[in-house]
Amino acid sequence: MEEFKYIKRIAEKELLKKIRTSGCVLITGPKYCGKTTTAEQFAKSSHSFSTLSKINLYSSDIKMALIGETPTLIDEWQNIPLVWDEIRDEIDRRHGKFGQYILTGSIHPIDYDEIMHSGEGRFSKVVMYPFSLFESGESSGNVSLNDLFNKKDNIFFNEGNQTLLDIAYYICRGGWPTSLNVDKEDSLEIAKNYLFGIINYKNKEKKLYFANTSTASFILKSYARNISTEVAFTTLLKDINEHDGIKYDDETLTSYIEKFKNLFVIDDIESWNPNLRSETSIRTKPTRHFVDPSLATVALGISPDDLLNDFNTFGLFFEDLVVRDLKVYSQAINASVAHYRDNDGLECDAIIHKTNGDWGALEIKLGGKELIDKACSKLLTLKNKIDYTRFKKPSFLAVITATGSAMTTKDGIHIIPITMLKD
Repeated sequence: MEEFKYIKRIAEKELLKKIRTSGCVLITGPKYCGKTTTAEQFAKSSHSFSTLSKINLYSSDIKMALIGETPTLIDEWQNIPLVWDEIRDEIDRRHGKFGQYILTGSIHPIDYDEIMHSGEGRFSKVVMYPFSLFESGESSGNVSLNDLFNKKDNIFFNEGNQTLLDIAYYICRGGWPTSLNVDKEDSLEIAKNYLFGIINYKNKEKKLYFANTSTASFILKSYARNISTEVAFTTLLKDINEHDGIKYDDETLTSYIEKFKNLFVIDDIESWNPNLRSETSIRTKPTRHFVDPSLATVALGISPDDLLNDFNTFGLFFEDLVVRDLKVYSQAINASVAHYRDNDGLECDAIIHKTNGDWGALEIKLGGKELIDKACSKLLTLKNKIDYTRFKKPSFLAVITATGSAMTTKDGIHIIPITMLKD
């Protein structure tokens, strides 16, 4: 058996900062994205609530889980929510000392009726995602997002050796840690197994999380058909009815989508609302995204070859891949990802904005001169719409492509292949 080798994660930087500045760090994110493995690199002792026998053991004496050299890791903590209050009290007994506990868990909806205290001032949170292309070694990292915010000079890096077939494969394989250690054919099975487990997920009482797994599958397929768009709930309902011939009401759709969000399958990005020079209204619908594009390809049974044979679909799934990586990179520089669209029809695929007000705008295109030129034009139009008496000027404008060279246009717009980007 091949020896396990830990791959460094970009989220480590934020995790270490939180350990230094809070009593307990909660690491959340999708199952099997590497949360526990990363936490183990920094924990000095650990406990796990991952099996029924362990749940029964620790439930009988929850204080056993607080014992150990710090930081103490408690994995799948949500299976015994009462540990939250115990940790809070223990941190207070230790006079608020930092770096005491790390909690990991994949299921977002905690039964807060079992938690007495908010944990404010004692707990902090880190969100982890599947591997970005830079983390998995498939991006050279020649261009840094942080450098772009620091107004790096013109860039130029020659075209790499990756092809559109490689990009299609990265989309379908996803960023799951276990998919990086097997051959290509087998790696495409990992996301299939993952999604099957999610659809058929059972809680600790062995009850299905989704009341109807067929309904869950139909709804996820509809979400995947509308990936990287601002489709409304009413349109999703219509899409399901037309494709699957089943009538669902708003309440059912809302409930299932919320559950997929709680399981970190769906991960939409919200709209960005700058100050504009005109009276143009900004649309506020979120853009529909998955936490990893492989889940959407599995939901629809799409292969790398299928993407290559349908460039429109390829482009939408490529956008989802880029948004995943941008979320990972942005988190490392204290920024977040949004999108822009207004009633004039102008839209921008991704806005990276920092808490200090700095921002950059990115269009996401597979490539080709015509598409890149149109993307550049849209970015300049957006730049000219902002009221800079009340808003900062953009730190950068960029077009993210699938392949090609990295360069800066005469208008100062950076053209960057996703396989050259890092945090």
